[in-house]
Amino acid sequence: MLFYGTRLSSPLMLGTAQYPSPEILSSAVRQAEAGVITVSLRREAAGERAGQAFWALIRELGVPVLPNTAGCHTVREAVTTAHMAREVFETDWIKLEVIGESDTLQPDVFGLVEAARILSSEGFRVFPYTTEDLVVAERLLAAGCEVLMPWGAPIGSGKGLNNLFGLRALRAHFPDTPLVVDAGIGLPSHAAQALELGYDAVLINTAVAKAGDPVAMARAFRLAVEAGRLAYDADPMEARDMAAPSTPLLGRPVLG
Repeated sequence: MLFYGTRLSSPLMLGTAQYPSPEILSSAVRQAEAGVITVSLRREAAGERAGQAFWALIRELGVPVLPNTAGCHTVREAVTTAHMAREVFETDWIKLEVIGESDTLQPDVFGLVEAARILSSEGFRVFPYTTEDLVVAERLLAAGCEVLMPWGAPIGSGKGLNNLFGLRALRAHFPDTPLVVDAGIGLPSHAAQALELGYDAVLINTAVAKAGDPVAMARAFRLAVEAGRLAYDADPMEARDMAAPSTPLLGRPVLG
């Protein structure tokens, strides 16, 4: 699947926040073989000297960068942050977040659509962090988005895919739209499940950065998305309510 005309080297997108050290971040990104890394402008600008060192590390990794508007709660704030990110990171790609609820970090879908429309008209390639709502998805596509990033569960919760019905429905309704499960994934099995559903990528941050061994966990997620993609492409069997014998009855010996 192409993301705004670009084919990613891997369906694993990896966030760069909360790692114990720059060295561990760098090792984790390499072990993950991530197709994209996400970067917060607020993290980059935390301090001039620290920000420059962080950006130098990101450039050295040689992985495409997707800046985000993490922490923005209004349309104006998100749009302003996106413009600053385009200057700093020299890319039109932006992961758009407009947070509407503080406890769950649920997107403000009304503000999200408005911000997406503004940024798309200004030449941005918008990756909106959204819910699995089909109507919101339609509005985002009409606003100019060509990618959708529905949440699996609240950011940093590690709960996995909370609404399988909704995620399946989204995939079925938009078969030609790149879909990325973003937020809530806590285990490699969650990532594999997303790929098995036919999603094109997953975005992971907390589950890797906060693991006891982030580098090992990054490798685990790399293997998980590979397995999930292979399983989806292999056309898996459908679940059924009744048992079905795996061994044919024909020729089975009968004891008299």
